[in-house]
Amino acid sequence: MRKILLIVLALCAVLFGPQVSAAGTIPFGPGEKLTYEIHWTFIHAGDAVLEVMPTTEVDGVPAMYFKATATTVPWVDKFYKVRDVLEAWTDLDVTHSLRYKKDQNEGSYHKKVELVFDKKTNQSKRYVSGELKHTIDQPVNAFDPMSILFSFRKQILYKTMQFGANVSDGKKSVVGEATVEAMETIETGIGRIETFRVRLDIKHLSGVFKKSKDAELLVWFSADARRIPVKVKSKVKVGHFTMELVDYTSPTSSVNIVSK
Repeated sequence: MRKILLIVLALCAVLFGPQVSAAGTIPFGPGEKLTYEIHWTFIHAGDAVLEVMPTTEVDGVPAMYFKATATTVPWVDKFYKVRDVLEAWTDLDVTHSLRYKKDQNEGSYHKKVELVFDKKTNQSKRYVSGELKHTIDQPVNAFDPMSILFSFRKQILYKTMQFGANVSDGKKSVVGEATVEAMETIETGIGRIETFRVRLDIKHLSGVFKKSKDAELLVWFSADARRIPVKVKSKVKVGHFTMELVDYTSPTSSVNIVSK
């Protein structure tokens, strides 16, 4: 199961959302907390938490701060312990990334990655354990693999909607595409929720997806102003993985955005 739980946690995060913002209120804010169970086929193998942290600053720039964690359940810990942490920072309007960190701890595998986005030069620098590994050019507005989710949540969804945006892991920058396929009612830990089912184009994704024939990635978002990711499902070579929402805490405050 090496890296699998981190991949499943990142399934939401690799969403390719549009980069258009409008005057209004962002449907998330500090204090929001989403808790998920991670299942491998039908086995509850781990848990994940996605949070909007208090606003902060990155190099003197006011910033939104997002954090995600993934942990294996106790019985899995005995043979393959996972403790992964993802962090992302964007501008307050969530139009581009400022910084991204990944602290990956899975069994005997440990890796720390940091991406620094320079808006002035439209470049990013990728560090591994503090050592600079990659410097690449980026589009004007680029997102890291986690903040792209929150960019997407700013948009009003409708059936047949297609969209794309720039997302980067620091080694390459790609334009991802997604399609809103249909509306479905999903049973969750917080009740029945009407959702939009979104299919993601995963041809650009590496690792287990690239090696899997007929791999697919689906995400269900609540069909309300919150656009909560309530379920994620993937089909890969090693089986089916799902993330299911089991608890939700509303933001303690909202964030106003300006027209772009």
